[in-house]
Amino acid sequence: MPARIVLVRHGETEWSATGRHTGRTDIPLTEEGRAMARALGARLAKAPWSGLPDALVYTSPLGRAKETCELAGFGDRAVERPELMEWDYGQYEGRTGADIRATDHPGWLIWRDGVPGGEKLSEVAARVDAFLAGLNAEHGVPEPDTTVMHCADRDVVLFAHGHVLRILTARWLGLPPEFAQRFKLGTAALCVLSWEYGAPAVEVWNDLSHLEGLNSGH
Repeated sequence: MPARIVLVRHGETEWSATGRHTGRTDIPLTEEGRAMARALGARLAKAPWSGLPDALVYTSPLGRAKETCELAGFGDRAVERPELMEWDYGQYEGRTGADIRATDHPGWLIWRDGVPGGEKLSEVAARVDAFLAGLNAEHGVPEPDTTVMHCADRDVVLFAHGHVLRILTARWLGLPPEFAQRFKLGTAALCVLSWEYGAPAVEVWNDLSHLEGLNSGH
């Protein structure tokens, strides 16, 4: 089989539950978030995943991603990668989009207007491009915007954050980072990037079926 990149957004935190931008602030998982991570792990332990025993596992260094990784059963083989940290939101850290639009910047859209004092979208894209390039060198995965010659034979699992995973997906597809706006991604969601006729493709997106039956929303 061709290689897959399995993406996991971290479980719920107090800030994610209320729509607050959470970049570098190390907010822990809520109890619901921990339940989400365990539910995800239980799903990945079963067929057809069977625990992904041969997969390489990488995680953001931030606690909410690391804890999700650990509770899902992948912590013992996870390698921290700073490229997978969330967007640095600068002065908009901890604030909701509605608050920013009401008090600072009417009509604000992060994908177009950016964040004062934080990272530019192009800088986040450069981080994920560097990460993908590292996979290319190690596993034979083609760089975005190039013709695919062959695929690697190992899966890769990434535990990270909403915006950075959406941007990574856009870049995987060879699209500009702004296209990430169109990829909605819930907490503890499961996604799979793979191949179609030798070209980078999205196989699964924003799959939350393992969270059915948990007490609160996603």
